[in-house]
Amino acid sequence: MILPGSASQSLGAALAAELDEPLAAVEYDRFADGELLVRTTEPSSTDRAVIVASTVSGDAHVELLQLQDVARQYAEEVVTVLPYMGYARQDDAFREGEPVSARAVARALSPGTDRVVCVDPHEPSIEEFFDVPFEAVSAADRLAAPLPDLADPLFLAPDASARGLAREVRDAYGTGTVDHFEKHRDRDTGEVSVAPSETAARDREVVLVDDIVATGGTMSEAIVQLDGPARVFVTCVHAMLAGSARTRLARVGVDRVYGTDTLERAESAVSVAPTVADAL
Repeated sequence: MILPGSASQSLGAALAAELDEPLAAVEYDRFADGELLVRTTEPSSTDRAVIVASTVSGDAHVELLQLQDVARQYAEEVVTVLPYMGYARQDDAFREGEPVSARAVARALSPGTDRVVCVDPHEPSIEEFFDVPFEAVSAADRLAAPLPDLADPLFLAPDASARGLAREVRDAYGTGTVDHFEKHRDRDTGEVSVAPSETAARDREVVLVDDIVATGGTMSEAIVQLDGPARVFVTCVHAMLAGSARTRLARVGVDRVYGTDTLERAESAVSVAPTVADAL
């Protein structure tokens, strides 16, 4: 059975259809004092319970722990799917006195599950924080499907470390050039600019590729410094689009933002359900 978290209901339904497995009837409630309550209204014994829950907030983390507890009562095996894992970007103590939040979250989730599947974690190294088998799956190739017909597009990553992600999208699309942004410092003035490392963007249709777009600040700053692109599209696995991110991107000329359903946003254009189904 598939048990969706409240932030992953669309993906839960899509995964149930992809696997041809029942979708559990789940209700999400809150007590008068603000505490959460998750219940399945039609409990039944099953060989495997798959919890699908993006942990987009502190409440979502508590909700997931409750879903794990429910699943353990009725299932022989519990699998936790993290379409988007919150706190995964803090995989180190960047300042003295700070927690390693990804480790804290992993330690909390591990006792309630037999296995974890995570879609494009920001730092793959978080695997070591889990006490159960952990599998990171990439949904980057899914981002090619919603793109329009483009003439010799330029697929740009925000930095060299994300170039592989851009290459996955390009390979799935079938044509185009892959590059990444690099910082350049003017020897005379000391000013720092950002530009593609190898390929000119002038008059090209550009597709920016990243795993997460949160505030859109870094991406919009890079777009401003592109030299005369014909059109600009943004693709990302996790379309967080926090605050005024979408407006910020529109103001610098982005035509469309394409994301997946790891986060339920209005512009989510493609489902990662087939990718997760393959892993399961």
